[in-house]
Amino acid sequence: MGYSLWNNRIVLDKEVIIDREDRGYQFGDGVYEVIKVYDGIVFTLNEHLERFYTSAEKIKLMIPFKKDKLLMLLRELVHKNNLGTGHIYLQITRGSGSRQHHFPHTIKPVLVANVKENPRPLANFENGVKATILEDIRWLRCDIKTLNLLGPVLAKQEAYEKGCYEAILHRNGVVTEGASSNVHGILDGVLYTHQVDNMILNGITRNVLLACAKEIGLPVKEQAFTLEQLTTMTEVIITSTTSEITPVIEIDGHVVGTGKPGEWTRKLQQQFNAKISVLVRS
Repeated sequence: MGYSLWNNRIVLDKEVIIDREDRGYQFGDGVYEVIKVYDGIVFTLNEHLERFYTSAEKIKLMIPFKKDKLLMLLRELVHKNNLGTGHIYLQITRGSGSRQHHFPHTIKPVLVANVKENPRPLANFENGVKATILEDIRWLRCDIKTLNLLGPVLAKQEAYEKGCYEAILHRNGVVTEGASSNVHGILDGVLYTHQVDNMILNGITRNVLLACAKEIGLPVKEQAFTLEQLTTMTEVIITSTTSEITPVIEIDGHVVGTGKPGEWTRKLQQQFNAKISVLVRS
């Protein structure tokens, strides 16, 4: 029997009750995080919580307890569920109130977190994945990790129907990110990635990737690149909590590089794995 975090208590999953007038259900009025756990140890937890609180602040939602308390509760949740390798799903909504677009005065936020055992997708890391290019139809505050995910859902569905793992999104020919990932290209020994602004989510794994690049001597340019430039990249990578560092070997029939994960990608993966090894040994 599993356990969930419900507001400030850890309870049985079946005890969690979400009101039908919760604004997360009615408006997508809330924010969330997905956090990786390796061998029972939570990875980059502080960074995820920092983004969680920042996203909440950007939508004028006050989280009713301090970061240290939430950090402790999430670690307790992992331990209570005896989670090995998998994910924590954490979300907070503005709460439940009579349906109206502006915020009800007496509303109280509702926080829920649960965990799921989920092995690492090693075949994707080893062999690479296919992607398709789609127009970025999302709203203009992609820096907020909001519950409003219909744009990414539709993109992901179209990618799935095409037999692809991910959709690479663009606005007027400029690559932004993936439907559920950040997108990076490597050309002539330089890693290119979209600059941090409102057009992308500043991914936690994206930042780990940039740290790995620095550690292995791979220069980084944080600047947007076009679809045309994307076709010239000899290596393309997507990053996210669930995808870690995944090579893209084909985009809409166009073979990336040699059609196999490239040398720099392998080095980045090795450096990422080294960080995980340090984490689980500590």
